[in-house]
Amino acid sequence: MNMQTNPVATAEAVTLKPLVTLTPIAAQKLQGLIADKNLTGYGLRVFVAGGGCSGMQYGMAFENTSESGDFVFESQGMRVYLDSSSAMYLEGATVDYIESETSAGFRIDNPNQASGCSCSSNESAGCGGGGCSCEH
Repeated sequence: MNMQTNPVATAEAVTLKPLVTLTPIAAQKLQGLIADKNLTGYGLRVFVAGGGCSGMQYGMAFENTSESGDFVFESQGMRVYLDSSSAMYLEGATVDYIESETSAGFRIDNPNQASGCSCSSNESAGCGGGGCSCEH
């Protein structure tokens, strides 16, 4: 792990390789939500929120500061925060945005878990559902 100077926040560990990857469409949608909510300087925190009857539950929230022990990295131009406990479970995961005729939302595809996690949401409301929780 390398320490690099970061112009937005200080004293955070920045990794060279993203531990969680955003797809281009997910990054675009997240950047749009950040702009709509006027959250200049914010990034995305991805975390494991515990297990449920459908397996691991994930969470996502907009964040502008790191906590002690966080991994902070860039993916598709977005700053991503990941705590060390969640990193054990989420390393290699991908955050995607899926649209269909009946729904749209963010999906976390985790190769470390047998089944994926989808967060049903629309762009203006919060999201939730499935085995995943998302916070805005």
